[in-house]
Amino acid sequence: MESGLLDDLDRRLAHALQLDGRASFSTIAAVLGVSDQTIARRYRKLRSSGVLRVVGVPEAARLGQVHWLVRVRCVPDAAAAIAAGLARRADTQWVSLMSGGTEIVCFVRAPLREEADGLLLGQLPKTPRVVSMTAYRLLRRFAGGPAGWPGRSNALSPAEVAALRRAPSDVVYRPEPGDADLLAALAQDGRADMSTLSVATGRSESTVRRRLEVLRSSGALYFDVEVDAALLGYPLTATLWLTVAPSALESAGRALASHPQVAFAAATTGPANLVANVGCRDDAALYAYLADDLGGLPGVRQVETAPMIRTLKRFGTV
Repeated sequence: MESGLLDDLDRRLAHALQLDGRASFSTIAAVLGVSDQTIARRYRKLRSSGVLRVVGVPEAARLGQVHWLVRVRCVPDAAAAIAAGLARRADTQWVSLMSGGTEIVCFVRAPLREEADGLLLGQLPKTPRVVSMTAYRLLRRFAGGPAGWPGRSNALSPAEVAALRRAPSDVVYRPEPGDADLLAALAQDGRADMSTLSVATGRSESTVRRRLEVLRSSGALYFDVEVDAALLGYPLTATLWLTVAPSALESAGRALASHPQVAFAAATTGPANLVANVGCRDDAALYAYLADDLGGLPGVRQVETAPMIRTLKRFGTV
């Protein structure tokens, strides 16, 4: 940490938690070949210092929801206040200031069938000093989600990955009262113990344990590891808006998912049909990625790059 970057054990721990965010310290220690105390001490240090956080993330489609990516352009002196207001909303995720502070990008998770007057998309245009707004509905995710970011999730060997990865399941999710409270508590701390989750949901520990397993096994919930990209050697982050020929959309999305710079990529509706979040070492590395990696992809007609300035909210937590 003295160098400002995560060391090898920190990276291996982060990768292990990406594979199973609630794996016991003893299980992780056995796979990584260190003591339980070492893993527990490392995790607590990283967690208490705000360097690393395990979060429970609802999988929108399994919960009857959809994801929108909303891009808001505003006058410069209004962007920070509008972004802060968006971050306070319960339905927003990943609220970021972009492009020198004149643009905001945020994810909105909404019911598949939403009342018109409850839509964020219907409320924002009334906000003073908003210059324009574009909403992109996410159609297919190529990178990000349960698999994590290749730039972060590449520290373990295939054998170590296999030892930590949960077995697939065919459990079907059926909602129960209290699931929303459980998901909200896990968004704050994905490794919260059963007693904490029981208090947060008003349900017994046995019920919480059962519902947690159903949520995970059905794919309605996965765990992600939140780490500042700068600590992984990627201090420059940006959102890329790509216009791709429809015939090349699938191949371009798959190619992006294989790039270590790409933390997230998805096909969308809207004027750009493929969006990606990338992390690079510096301006030269970003230029090389745009010119070489993206420039070599067939079917890519246009790329718009928006550097991230500051993130106000991640995974639903300010």
